[in-house]
Amino acid sequence: MNLLLTPEWLLAISLILGLCVGSFLNVVAWRLPKMLEMGWQREAAAYLQLPEPAHERFNLSYPSSHCPKCQTPIRPWHNIPLLGWLMLVGKCAACGQRISMRYPLVEMTTGLLSLAVVWLLGASPQSLLYLPLVWALVVLFLIDFDTQLLPDIITLPLMWLGLLISLLGLGQLGVSLNEALWGAILGYGSLWSVYWLFKLATGKEGMGFGDFKLFAALGAWLGWQALPMVILLSALAGAVIGLILQRVRQGQPMAFGPFLCVAALIYLFFGDAIMAWYLGLL
Repeated sequence: MNLLLTPEWLLAISLILGLCVGSFLNVVAWRLPKMLEMGWQREAAAYLQLPEPAHERFNLSYPSSHCPKCQTPIRPWHNIPLLGWLMLVGKCAACGQRISMRYPLVEMTTGLLSLAVVWLLGASPQSLLYLPLVWALVVLFLIDFDTQLLPDIITLPLMWLGLLISLLGLGQLGVSLNEALWGAILGYGSLWSVYWLFKLATGKEGMGFGDFKLFAALGAWLGWQALPMVILLSALAGAVIGLILQRVRQGQPMAFGPFLCVAALIYLFFGDAIMAWYLGLL
């Protein structure tokens, strides 16, 4: 992507928008898996002809934000992205319960990534297209890290949107429809093949089907040429983060989706530079 000169006000708006979206992504990452679980329980009960489970109303907008300890609703000015957490000094205003650092970190990360997209692409239709990609990768990272789940409700529309953008010739990365189609096919097929080879060899499942769909979506957005670098970067990210968390040594399973998301973001912003550096070495 070529660096474009962008007015400061546009960068400021993109940062503020990213902070607000990051606050919403925190909500989605926490509530969507629970909403899906309740939906699966209803479907299972209907299939087994059992009474529908009794669930209280729960969605992305209800109940309103509140302290999980004392249940006190969070005041609107305390819900301001990043600033609200700073005003509260990271604690509930009512009971003093500590508020996780994750909330401001997600907001700041989403804000900075949104600013980077607009900085690179400027005031263009491509910015409006690539911002949802970045936001989707952030929330998929969070959900898969927490639950080892990559919801179809996000991964499949992401794949179709990538193919549609290539069909309409709107992609800033210059990915043709043919490259996007092969990217989706090879993205899904490659991890599907690894899954079955690993399962036949060990009798265990090494990854979930959501990883296939996410990799297919990345292939649709980035083209098949990007897949080797993305999978390499995801492996490197997994090794580094795994050592930091020390979960591999404890034998605990680790989701692969977050590493794919990190690798895709690295490729999106630095793929050309990394490829130029690699070709220079050769």
